[in-house]
Amino acid sequence: MDTNLFSNIKITIPESVYIKNPESSDLGKRIVEHSIILIEEIGFENFNFKKLGQKIGSNESSIYRYFESKHKLLIYLTSWYWGWLEYQLIIETHSIKEAKEKLITAVKVITRTTEQDSNYGHINEVLLNRIVINENSKSYLTKDVDIENKEGYFMPFKRVVKRLASIISEYKANYQYPLSLASTIIESALHQHFVKSHFTSITNFNHKNTVTDFFINLTLNTLAND
Repeated sequence: MDTNLFSNIKITIPESVYIKNPESSDLGKRIVEHSIILIEEIGFENFNFKKLGQKIGSNESSIYRYFESKHKLLIYLTSWYWGWLEYQLIIETHSIKEAKEKLITAVKVITRTTEQDSNYGHINEVLLNRIVINENSKSYLTKDVDIENKEGYFMPFKRVVKRLASIISEYKANYQYPLSLASTIIESALHQHFVKSHFTSITNFNHKNTVTDFFINLTLNTLAND
């Protein structure tokens, strides 16, 4: 693996999402670390900065110096996740030349169960993945989505969609809907992980059949039949 290829890769979050970059201080990193733990524990609806302040032993006002609202904090967390997932896509597909193998690998990265990444000590990717599964849609299903989109809030997510769409097009250049298929795979994978955990009677997932198996099957069959 060419380590130089990855030396300049950083997870970047749109600056308009935060007031002060939480990565710039120990307090900011603790805000991020413990917001993930608390949101996963009690849910986004029950989460607020007062509870977070109590958890980290800091004034509520100090959190507002980093984020103007819990909505902006959620966008930050989901953006970090999508940036991290894009990083995984780059690492695991860059050296694959065969188009079908590259596509299958990309779908695996997008749909698999998340494992802890030791490169980011203050962020628990496993818990963050659960938050994205349960809460991601709350970051954009708002009246201000068009304004926030123009300000670039959702660029990390859109980059993942475009990267997967590019891999789809490498596999089948004449396929008319690579972006639509890519966004469907990404969003639907979150939904199927949610269904697997909460509505088991309407899934076929078990110890033999996984969410990833389903989406590899769906993707290859969709492209084969087009």
